[in-house]
Amino acid sequence: MTNPPILQPKSVEWLISDAPVPYDQAVAFMEVRASAIAEGNAAECVWLLEHPPIYTAGTSAKPQDLLTADRFPVHVSGRGGQYTYHGPGQRIAYVMLDVKRYAGRTTTDGETTGDVRQFVTLLEQWLIDTLEAFGVRGQTRADRVGVWVQRPDKGCNREDKIAAIGIRLKRWVSLHGVSLNVEPDLSHFDGIVPCGIRAHGVTSLVDLGLPVVMADADVALRVAFEARFGVTTVAASREH
Repeated sequence: MTNPPILQPKSVEWLISDAPVPYDQAVAFMEVRASAIAEGNAAECVWLLEHPPIYTAGTSAKPQDLLTADRFPVHVSGRGGQYTYHGPGQRIAYVMLDVKRYAGRTTTDGETTGDVRQFVTLLEQWLIDTLEAFGVRGQTRADRVGVWVQRPDKGCNREDKIAAIGIRLKRWVSLHGVSLNVEPDLSHFDGIVPCGIRAHGVTSLVDLGLPVVMADADVALRVAFEARFGVTTVAASREH
């Protein structure tokens, strides 16, 4: 009797761009790739990149939270959330993943659907695991999105955001993703109210006193991702 074939787990393509990628080009790539994934014609993908300095407005962005409209280009984004900043020194990880695969649930009709909250929780835990590699304790808060670190050096109740999350779904495939502050110019956040939150600030790994470079962050992100989501395959670097 012939043994049944061993089914290999699906591999997520792990893509890194070394040069900054214009925002509109990244969105165009995600749109095409997400459609191909939904149709079964492409592998899932995590794309690590940096953007030139920009502000992006999510679907919940409030006009009054854009404090300096002429400082950097402003892009209206289809992702969830409010205003955020992207720029050099910040690692963006765009996740084009089948949400049902990682955060699926069965409805009363026996159909499989996706649990968006569960998927976002997985992304949060991925970032928290990544930060642990550098001895940083990241935390989430029920009343505000993102990953936060406590800053006793700035006051007993001060917490700064070190990572942001904002996604959109297309036929249950995710677009956009997460951003981790490695060493961005934190003054660039001054032109907006990041994610609509005024009571807390932003920080980065380097701002916390850690000598982390982007390559270190990339390794930690991949190790933590594979522990939560499964195997990845490194693709050739993509230039914009």
